[in-house]
Amino acid sequence: MEKLIVHGNAKLSGTVNISGSKNAALPILAATLLTREKCVIRRVPDVSDTNYMLQILQNLGAEVERASGTVTVKAETLNGAEAPYDLVRKMRASICVMGPLLARMKESIVSLPGGCVIGDRPVDLHLRGLEGLGATSKVEGGNMILSSPKGLRGQEIDLRGKHGTTVLGTDNVMMAAVLAKGTTIIEGAACEPEVVDLAQFLNKMGAKIQGAGTSHIEITGVKELGGVEHTVIPDRIEAGTFLIAGALAAGKSGITLRRVEPDHLTAVIEVLKSCGYPVERQGKTLTIGRASRPIGANITAEPYPHFPTDMQAQMCALFATTPGLSVVKDTIFPQRFMHCSEMKRMGADISVDDGTAVIRGVDRLSAAPVMASDLRASAALLLAALTAKGNTEIHRVYHIDRGYENIDDKLIGLGAEIERVQA
Repeated sequence: MEKLIVHGNAKLSGTVNISGSKNAALPILAATLLTREKCVIRRVPDVSDTNYMLQILQNLGAEVERASGTVTVKAETLNGAEAPYDLVRKMRASICVMGPLLARMKESIVSLPGGCVIGDRPVDLHLRGLEGLGATSKVEGGNMILSSPKGLRGQEIDLRGKHGTTVLGTDNVMMAAVLAKGTTIIEGAACEPEVVDLAQFLNKMGAKIQGAGTSHIEITGVKELGGVEHTVIPDRIEAGTFLIAGALAAGKSGITLRRVEPDHLTAVIEVLKSCGYPVERQGKTLTIGRASRPIGANITAEPYPHFPTDMQAQMCALFATTPGLSVVKDTIFPQRFMHCSEMKRMGADISVDDGTAVIRGVDRLSAAPVMASDLRASAALLLAALTAKGNTEIHRVYHIDRGYENIDDKLIGLGAEIERVQA
């Protein structure tokens, strides 16, 4: 097991290239199961989550090749409809093979998923949506077993849940519906850019999807899909994380992010600007510098296009040393604040109650051994360590490797001092 040693007092400058989106790549890779023909997907980030997905595809019988960010998948024949427990338990997003398997094989057997321990992440909306298309489902032996021996039929599906929409649930229903008979209407669909990217990929394959990016999606089923080439959108969460790195530790010239989609980051950019940080946009690049007089903010994590839950931990790291009072609320995953207890070990003044963190900014954090609890928490601890006094040890960094491609090397390229060593 590895750990990161982060030397504080960082001064960052230069340019960083943002990788392709992990959260877009995973369902797109799963969607290759819908065709017998070859699919070529570019800018697939080299992170452990995508590696697990490729292993799942291979286990199901697909031919997979990977080289320099380009993945080629040909699922001409599948050897079954069961995704293996040993892989599925490592990554929650593996649940998105359920829709494609059900559509193509008329059945799917997928273990209840694993991934980050950030509170309750129910799968009931996935099952409700697929049952709405005519599948029967049961949970047995830790597996979700779905079948549709006569095929799926289009229906109107409502995916609204207690905590809002479901991105992977929308993906699953959309992928299943493209081969269903008739027309499927998804109400309460997730509007995230990653859903739009999946819809564009499916439409290139020959699907008929309208309305992706809104809460109302219409899908007219087709008999078969073909192979395509596709480039994954930039990772907006990685980009947001590097914006926070710049806000915390940029030198006089700031840092520049290349290969980004600024429109996907509107909510994050607006918060940073309101806190006093200069953010400049030029085409597909963003530049951020330090604020002369930073101030805090009150933010609420909500479904897109609002502030993303995947960025609230990083904002907590920024607010920990921002003068005044800041409040961060998460309506999607109210229990997703385990990073706060670790930041308190570094001297942060944070109190958490009922899905809300109240943060009183301190002058500076101090180094301490800390432990990552999930993907975004690990990024937040890394950010907090950049300007802390002393050398911070971050344990369980396999969490950060799930979703960030070479983040330590990218920060080193900007001037940070980080070592990756055996724990």
